[in-house]
Formats: sequence, structure tokens, C-alpha cells
Amino acid sequence: MSGHSKWATIKHKKAATDAKRGKAFTRIIKEISIAARSGGDPDGNPRLRSAIIAAKAASMPSDNIKKAIMRGTGELEGGQIEEVMFEGYGPGGAAVLVNVATDNRNRTVSELRHAFSKNGGNMGAEGSVAWMFERKSQIFVAGGKITEDQLMDIVLDAGADDLRDEGGRWEILSAPEAHYAVLKALEAKGIHGEDASIAMVPKNTVMLEGKQAAAMLRLSEALEEHEDVQNVYSNFDIDEKEMEALAQ
Repeated sequence: MSGHSKWATIKHKKAATDAKRGKAFTRIIKEISIAARSGGDPDGNPRLRSAIIAAKAASMPSDNIKKAIMRGTGELEGGQIEEVMFEGYGPGGAAVLVNVATDNRNRTVSELRHAFSKNGGNMGAEGSVAWMFERKSQIFVAGGKITEDQLMDIVLDAGADDLRDEGGRWEILSAPEAHYAVLKALEAKGIHGEDASIAMVPKNTVMLEGKQAAAMLRLSEALEEHEDVQNVYSNFDIDEKEMEALAQ
């Protein structure tokens, strides 16, 4: 399993807690508003369509979704949110991408720089690590409800590139333009993705262990907890048993 997917699995387990705090809703609302800048009609805006699917999966009220779209299109007033991708290195040289939505870039940069340095990493220049990742449609499906062969037939026919076993969940990877088609194919068979997004997936991974592994998880969590951070991507990998022990 890739380190990125392991971290995604940990994030999934924490999703219920995030939802209780309202943090999951905050992130999705920002994503909807940013996506809606390119048009408020989800049929003609794949990014907005994906954000709305995520909102519904999180049981977000329709009124919240509507208001977020209207803020994005300018029909409702709201603070100007800037979307930025920051790059850096974590312990052991692991590459880190941090997707941010902020109304105060200088404050956010300062706080993220502090989080990196406090946890054994450092911020990098634009382009320093982005080349180690590629944009992919990433959809997770709960295991046990369908066989690998059945799921493979559905997603490959819809344009997916790969299907991976991620320890209790299936990870489906596709080109970004195939994202919605794969989701529709799954839904047509009564299968709903637990997490679905256009993600930055690492091309290769860096194995970490011991103190470096523990520090990398602390850095990842510190970044995830920041109010302006939408997503964190990294190319770290950790032995499965050690990951389970550190995640306790």
C-alpha cells in the first residue's frame, strides 16, 4: 500500500470526529465555493459536481450547498478565498503537498511553515516536489460488498486505470476527466464511494520507520488540523504493523 493511501485510511477513520466538529462541512463548503467560480451549473462544471457529491455523502443540507454555490458565483457576499498549493519536505525527505483555501495567505504561510519546522520538515519552493505527484481521480469503496473481479469490470469499463486493495477498502484510480463517469458507473450498481476526489497521487514512495515515521505522522496530522488546509498529500510509506502501532 502506498503511504498516501495509508494516511487517507487514517483520515477516513477520523472523519466522524471531523464531522462532529463541523470541520468536514467547512472544507466541503470552501471547495464548493471555489469550484462554483467556474460556473454554478454542476452539469457543466465537473469540479463542482464532484464537490456536491462529496457534500451529499457527508449529509450536508441542500440549503448549505446552495448558499456555498451562490457565494462562489457572487450571488451572495462572502470573503474572498484564495486557493494555493504549498510544497515541502517532511522527515526522511518525504515530499508533501498542502492544498489550502485561505482569506489570508501571509498568515497561512507563516503557520504552515511553523508546523513543518516543529515536526522535522521544511517548506519548499514552488515546483520543488509537485513533479513527484500526478493528478488522479481517487475513489475509495468499502470492501466486502463486492468482489474484486466484479468491481474491476465496472470501473475499467467506465474508464478507470487501476484498482488497489487498501486494507478493507478498494482504491480506484483514474484520469481526472474520467472521475464523474466512474462515479456514475458505481452508483448505477448501487455502490457509493466513501471518499471521492481529484487527488495528487505520488508516483513513487519513500519508506520511513522509527522516529522519522512517527514525526511524519505528527506533521501530517498537524497540517490536516489547520483550519485553512483542504488536503494533505505525501509520498511516505510505512510498514503496515508499524503504522498500526503509531496510529493508536
